[in-house]
Amino acid sequence: QVQLVESGGGLVQPGGSLRLSCVASGFTFSAYIMNWYRQAPGKERELVARITNSGASTNYADSVKGRFTISRDNAKNTLYLQMNSLKPEDTAVYYCSRVSVPIVWGQGTQVTVSP
Repeated sequence: QVQLVESGGGLVQPGGSLRLSCVASGFTFSAYIMNWYRQAPGKERELVARITNSGASTNYADSVKGRFTISRDNAKNTLYLQMNSLKPEDTAVYYCSRVSVPIVWGQGTQVTVSP
């Protein structure tokens, strides 16, 4: 069964850091481009970061560039999102996804940035 399971979310103060993880199972993780998305209340889901299957190339939304780092460990079937200098506007549910047809989504992990 193809599955993505996120973890690592929580409540953090502005300026703090979190590292999200996404463990993949049921497919050849190293064969797929992977994304992190987020969705804030009342807003559309937006692409935060993307990484190629080898990890050699990454792309970021302008809103997180310089603060977030996407990475992967293909030996552990795990995708990461290191989030630094967090802002209240980063508050959202964060989802990992597999770039494929159909797209595969995880269940999401809540990140709340608040004093």
